[in-house]
Amino acid sequence: MSATSVEVFDAVLQAVRCQQPRAALATLDSALHQGVLHADDLTELFAAVPRRHRVLRTLIDARAESGPETLVRLMLRALGASFDVQVRIVGVGRVDFVVDGWLIVECDSQEFHSTWQDQRRDRRRDQAAAALGYATYRPIAEDIMWHPQEVQAALAGLLRGRAAGAR
Repeated sequence: MSATSVEVFDAVLQAVRCQQPRAALATLDSALHQGVLHADDLTELFAAVPRRHRVLRTLIDARAESGPETLVRLMLRALGASFDVQVRIVGVGRVDFVVDGWLIVECDSQEFHSTWQDQRRDRRRDQAAAALGYATYRPIAEDIMWHPQEVQAALAGLLRGRAAGAR
């Protein structure tokens, strides 16, 4: 082992120590999802992180496939929405979130949604979901990461609009 390498556990620990809590949670979710950190490592890790991060242990969800998914999960939680993560819908496939039983939220990144073929696939999935009574909102990773207030406002508006229409 060279002097410039570090164990994955130590790298994750240092990242979490340096990050704001939301970013730290995204790091932990991703590390667990990718299998570079294991559930049995969490006790040791949380013993070594700042006190302000210890509450994060109860929020970890290794089903998050990306940092933006973790951040949207926190937004939905802050809005008091009822949601399920990584839901399979017959005829549509797996979606990132189903909120309040009617709203699909898909966190889109350039990596998986940049080609016309990707765009067509996504629109056809949205069309199949609409035929089943779902609406779909697709915030892009860039906005989730750098303009979270706008994404949260959009989520809140969708949820308010549905609630108002139900009355």
